[in-house]
Amino acid sequence: MALVGSPNVGKSVIFNYLTGRYVAVSNYPGTTVEVAKGLVTLRGVACEIVDTPGIYSLIPLTEEEAVTRRLLCAERPDVVVHVIDAKQIKRMLSLTLDLLEAGFAVVLVVNMMDEAKQAGLHLELPRLADKLGIPVLATAAVKKLGLGELTACIASFQKPGSPVRYHSHFPPELETAIADMESVLSSDYGLSKRLAALLLLQQDPVLLARFSPNGSGKAVSDKLNRLGKEDLSYRIALERQKSVTGLLQDVVSRQASQAFVFRNKLGEWARRPATGIPLACLVLYFGLYLFVGKFGAGFLVDYFDQIIFKAYIIPWIKAIVLGQIPWEWARDLLIGDYGLVSLGFRYAIAIILPVVGSFFFIFALLEDCGYLPRLAMLADRLFKCLGLNGRAVIPVILGFGCGTMAVIVTRTLETKRERILATFLLSLTIPCSAQLGVVVALLSVNPLALGIWGGYITLLFIAVGWLSSKVLSGERSPFYMEIPPLRLPVLANVLMKVYTRVIYYLAEILPVFLITSLLLWCADYGGLLPVLVSYIKPVTTLLGLPEAMASIFLLGFFRRDYGTAGLYDLFRLGALSTGQLLVAAITLTLFVPCVAQLAAMIKERGLPTALVMLLLIILLSVLSGFLANVFLYLVAANWEGGLL
Repeated sequence: MALVGSPNVGKSVIFNYLTGRYVAVSNYPGTTVEVAKGLVTLRGVACEIVDTPGIYSLIPLTEEEAVTRRLLCAERPDVVVHVIDAKQIKRMLSLTLDLLEAGFAVVLVVNMMDEAKQAGLHLELPRLADKLGIPVLATAAVKKLGLGELTACIASFQKPGSPVRYHSHFPPELETAIADMESVLSSDYGLSKRLAALLLLQQDPVLLARFSPNGSGKAVSDKLNRLGKEDLSYRIALERQKSVTGLLQDVVSRQASQAFVFRNKLGEWARRPATGIPLACLVLYFGLYLFVGKFGAGFLVDYFDQIIFKAYIIPWIKAIVLGQIPWEWARDLLIGDYGLVSLGFRYAIAIILPVVGSFFFIFALLEDCGYLPRLAMLADRLFKCLGLNGRAVIPVILGFGCGTMAVIVTRTLETKRERILATFLLSLTIPCSAQLGVVVALLSVNPLALGIWGGYITLLFIAVGWLSSKVLSGERSPFYMEIPPLRLPVLANVLMKVYTRVIYYLAEILPVFLITSLLLWCADYGGLLPVLVSYIKPVTTLLGLPEAMASIFLLGFFRRDYGTAGLYDLFRLGALSTGQLLVAAITLTLFVPCVAQLAAMIKERGLPTALVMLLLIILLSVLSGFLANVFLYLVAANWEGGLL
């Protein structure tokens, strides 16, 4: 069974409900597009369920759509479950007709019926099922309404002996053109000959690429030229939409509620620059600055670190270690300067976890309420200046959570040039949630320092992006994105997303923190650490920073958030002035990506490209710190009594 549908229609929610935990996610052969598969037994029937990438039409415009089309044609699933948004039924039903004319056994799932009801839509789905001749089910997947009926339908589904093929009623001249094209086709290419002919008349690039200039390919080309291909493509699309309108004539009625009208207006305001930019600033202020920065990295970090760990956990463990372990080296390994508990475990749980958890909560809220696609539309103008488009805002925002995940998500960008640009900007200028939260919390003691840091990072993001877009050759892809309605987030779903992401994040970072502590302890115990730090000390001197910052830069390479946690400790000890903190924050924010992110860069972009990026990042970070130090020195007589 294949789940098919546009993005943001609830396919993944249905897939998770049907499959539970028994899921394998892997790249589709020959691509970087991920496809999820689950082997389950539904009411005694063994079933392999495939969650396909989002698709708007069987004529692919993106790599994701091409993968879904290829999967459907090559694997010919027994059942295709087409999931659509009830509120967008008129726009999405044309794909249902294409799937039927392709010869697939289709079950139509009209999802988000709860939102359609709130929008004042009333759908007579039994009438639509009679017209199409296929099962049509109503669901509200987020609330798990109708999913039991879907399970029963799949389990009892009998593939018809002759597939249901709903024929759109085209005018006679178009039917003649379709029949003429069918006559020169030697194969149905995993579809039906009729749909293959329709797709060719609409200039489908996948089918056109399969024909050679000779033989049947020449016959197809001659036929297209004779029929007048551009006019036919438009006319077929127009007639298809007329068919959809006719199908829905006595199926859909509307009476919009005041609440729905208001949410629509609010959604429009979020997309327009005049109202969307102030709204985005409010989201950043309350979401990132107050909640993640002040509450997560301020209050929660202080509470976990100072009260829970330093007042209770560390003294308790220290008493056990000193009382039970006689070897000095073993004591040092557990509770020393680079101890597994005192450094690795404490950094991961007390300093990083509160910040990451608070960011994931805000991100899940924005994701569930439908704000992120609107932010992408709002950011499209800015990103065009950087050689990207609004779609790049998703990995950039995700980069504020975890840079490693964000680099992987750049796969969703359509061209190699855009993926390289986004990866470079992510690795240079976007701090992860832990780094961002701690830096904001530390610099918030001086609003001017925080403003200088934020302004410089933003300007560098724009300047480097603009310059990189001029250096790299290639065209920017067109921007389009499904805009879901604004909705109130379901708290249970938000908390489940936060829980899943925090568990995934902890599973990734806790071993890294412990291994890093072990490596640092080994390097310190063997005398290697002072040697490595000595190579970095000239850089800290150049930046006007204390020598203790050298080890923090080294920590930052293992994990950015690890280095920032070290900066937090150093500032709490009073070893940095406000000016030095600003210089350190700028340099550390721009400093080399952590080991995990670097590995993702090498995997996604290749070793040569990743190394070039790494060298440029080192150069720009050190140069930025140096310029910040010079600026503060020239403007202020001294950092404490002058500007800061």
